[in-house]
Amino acid sequence: MNVSRPMMSFALVSSFLLSGCASDYTFNSNLDSKAIDEYFKPTSVELFKDGERPTGAFDIVALVEGESCQETETGVPANVADARTQARKKANELGANGLIVKKCLLTEQPTETCFTQAFCVGQAIKMHNVQ
Repeated sequence: MNVSRPMMSFALVSSFLLSGCASDYTFNSNLDSKAIDEYFKPTSVELFKDGERPTGAFDIVALVEGESCQETETGVPANVADARTQARKKANELGANGLIVKKCLLTEQPTETCFTQAFCVGQAIKMHNVQ
């Protein structure tokens, strides 16, 4: 097999560069682990909406609400999903593991603080026998 010198050089350089990818690599991040925990809090609260109910026994912990607000005219519009997430976060802070959403409302009438607003109200619950 007749391999040209430039081709051989290219193969050697490529091998050398790729071997650097196989070495130990350390990853450092400036992300705050507490902020990450705070971000994922709502996911530990199971959501029940549109008439859904937990199948097992549960205790009602408290009534919670969440809000989403469009603070500037060009800002992100308020939405029900964000209001629901805020309610789930409050339920988590009370030690609940479920939220039964009772009512959500989106209003597009501007107020002193918001151009649009969304609200969700629900029951924070503690479900028994959760796996």
